[in-house]
Amino acid sequence: MTQTAPPPVQQPVAALAGRPADAPAERSVRTIVSPLALAGRRGKVTYWSVFALVVVLFAFAFLFPVYWMVTGAMKPPEEVVRTPPTLVPEQWQVTGYTDAWDLMRLPTHLWNTVVQATGAWVLQIVFCTAAAYALSKLKPAFGKVILGGILATLMVPVQALVVPKYLTIADMPLIHVNLLNAPLAIWLPAVANAFNLYLLKRFFDQIPRDVLEAAEIDGAGKLRTLWSIVLPLSRPVLGVVSIFALVAVWQDFLWPLMVFSDTEKQPISVALVQLSQNVPLTVLIGAMVIASIPMVLMFLVFQRHIIAGISAGSTKG
Repeated sequence: MTQTAPPPVQQPVAALAGRPADAPAERSVRTIVSPLALAGRRGKVTYWSVFALVVVLFAFAFLFPVYWMVTGAMKPPEEVVRTPPTLVPEQWQVTGYTDAWDLMRLPTHLWNTVVQATGAWVLQIVFCTAAAYALSKLKPAFGKVILGGILATLMVPVQALVVPKYLTIADMPLIHVNLLNAPLAIWLPAVANAFNLYLLKRFFDQIPRDVLEAAEIDGAGKLRTLWSIVLPLSRPVLGVVSIFALVAVWQDFLWPLMVFSDTEKQPISVALVQLSQNVPLTVLIGAMVIASIPMVLMFLVFQRHIIAGISAGSTKG
């Protein structure tokens, strides 16, 4: 009886190529300039020259407007409107800043803005965080319906809500209290921020359930879990929400103009427009520079916390 020889075993292509069969196949990466060309001396010089040129151009595009505004307040009024303009002031002077500080009463208006922005930020962090935690982790009844109603408010134009908000602030329902010329007129509308609430909820949804269950096994309640577990892990998104909340109040103009008829209680955004009619241009520029300093410092501070929170708030699986 004739026996047929078994067919030869076919070797995988990976084995014939000299690597294990289960090893991932190498992918060819195509670039504009080949790595071989960049490895040479000429390629390195060209690469770093182009890189330095791009960095210088971007730095110039971002920093030149800042330089132009800062130096504009240090020029005499006639030099500011001169054509062609001068890049460097011919006569350096700081009277633009000192006059802006005194004539436009910047300390009063800056303090009003700080009070309004800080109160809106604190209330927004407290209530939006609590609402996002409840919708994300506590799973209340009709939670999806409530979230859908909150997100539906994002489709309503802001201009359409100005009149209803003003009527509500002028005569609060049930208690019939007039909140005009009071910081609560800024704080209460700022709390209802659907975008920041949704941003917090989406971040809370990514927190592993095992972490919260471990806290429950240790005896932590819902509030203790939020304070000791969820909030420390949420420092990156809290920093982003803080920037959005503070910048929104700091740069808002229409709503403070409507609710603050008393000039002594107006924020800096409204005061710059109201008091700019009777001051020189250099004084107005100096006031704008001073008004922008707190926002720049705030962004730098929160940027540091965001970067630190990315590593501190991460969880290892």
